[in-house]
Amino acid sequence: MINSRSPGLIFWLSLLSLPLGLGVGLLAGAQPVLLCLGLVAGAMVVYFWNNFEKSVLGMLILRSSLDVFSEQQLPAAFALALDGLTLLYVGAMLLGGKKVKIDRFFVLLAIWVALQGLWVILLPLGGLGFDGSFLSSAIREWVRLFSWLMVYLLVMQLKDRMAPQRVVGLLFLGLVLPLFVAFLQVTLPTSALPPMLIYGGGADGLPFEAGSRINGTLGHPNTFTTFLFLFLGLTYWKQSFAQKRLPWLILLGVLAFFFVGTKSLFGLMMLATLIACLLAPKLSLVNLIGAVAFFALIIFLFGSSEFGRERLGSIAETPLGNPDIDLWRAILLSQGDGNSFNWRLAQWTYLFKQWQQFPWFGFGLGVNKYVSANGLEPHNDYVRALVEGGVIGFTTFIGLLVAQVVHLLQLIRTSVVGSEHRAFCLTLLGISVSLAVGMITENIFTHTTLFFYWWALLAVAGWNWQKTQVSVAAPGTDNKWE
Repeated sequence: MINSRSPGLIFWLSLLSLPLGLGVGLLAGAQPVLLCLGLVAGAMVVYFWNNFEKSVLGMLILRSSLDVFSEQQLPAAFALALDGLTLLYVGAMLLGGKKVKIDRFFVLLAIWVALQGLWVILLPLGGLGFDGSFLSSAIREWVRLFSWLMVYLLVMQLKDRMAPQRVVGLLFLGLVLPLFVAFLQVTLPTSALPPMLIYGGGADGLPFEAGSRINGTLGHPNTFTTFLFLFLGLTYWKQSFAQKRLPWLILLGVLAFFFVGTKSLFGLMMLATLIACLLAPKLSLVNLIGAVAFFALIIFLFGSSEFGRERLGSIAETPLGNPDIDLWRAILLSQGDGNSFNWRLAQWTYLFKQWQQFPWFGFGLGVNKYVSANGLEPHNDYVRALVEGGVIGFTTFIGLLVAQVVHLLQLIRTSVVGSEHRAFCLTLLGISVSLAVGMITENIFTHTTLFFYWWALLAVAGWNWQKTQVSVAAPGTDNKWE
């Protein structure tokens, strides 16, 4: 709330009241609809300010349900609203002489996001493979990255106002609607589903599983895969420290069921990596048997349908599963065999040749689909970074991935052995490594919803989990960054 102890803020608000009043009067006469929208936005700002914790967590929970409205541009509007509210809140805090909480990793992430703006600037200046006609795509991509930074900053402001365990626990509410929609996709015929909830069609009158893959509310099965993967890791961590483990074990089974339903091969590769990472610090015969049994169950469920068996069988028609198939034969086969991995090899080879024309700075931020001959993503984040940013951009991308690992290793080193915090950071480390592996065959860096939750969790990981009492008082009054 604004009070008499915020004279700087009151002064600026008073100064803005006159032009604001004039603007409201003009809108009332010229565009009443815009005035109504402005009043609604104003009400949202007031609620956000007076119910900060609920608003931040509510927005994060809501984000997992918005991708089905991508054609209506709702996710983009949501990101812009979150950016605006974050900047407004932080600006008001600074003007009011209060501290804005950040950490060292936020500074690094901010530098990285700012550096990506270099490719936006170079695009219209003719310093890249494409020209200024692609500027809108570059700006849109940079704003998407900037939104991740704002999520990190916003969640940092909850530090010392909420317990980290409670923040992570509440984020699980983001699973409710995606899992409910996924349940409908598995059980109902596609004729009973709205078009926005159907991926790949499916035979009319048959259950969704009979004809395609589930995607929940995430728009694409691969996007749903990484979203479920994140919460698989978090659920495993939760059940390890819960007083009542059974509900969390049930949730782990539910997530595994829907994870299999996405029929994403790269998801199996990521899951194997995560299991290895979580098993390594506490390797024992019992843990090893349990991990092998769990992964074997996932493979069994994956291959329990004809579509799943076809996906697994397709590996034998690639260089990975057949040493007699070399790269060039796989590329030739990709033109007619429908094998997704062979198609990826052809896509990467073509894009690699294109990158060689502009090796140092690439073609520009967010333009990889326009470089492709087929207008599709590379399905490899390392190839994407190379094509869009050249060697320089690729180096910054690898630097970001490495920085996350280093940051988590530092948190693990300084945390108490056997503590909930240490296990949380170890889980995030395993997820981070697994995502880096998954990026070899998937556009994981384009999975915006996943990273909304990822940066929120990474921000919470840096809090002091050893405090026994959480203060909800406002930050101090000196105008500096904490």
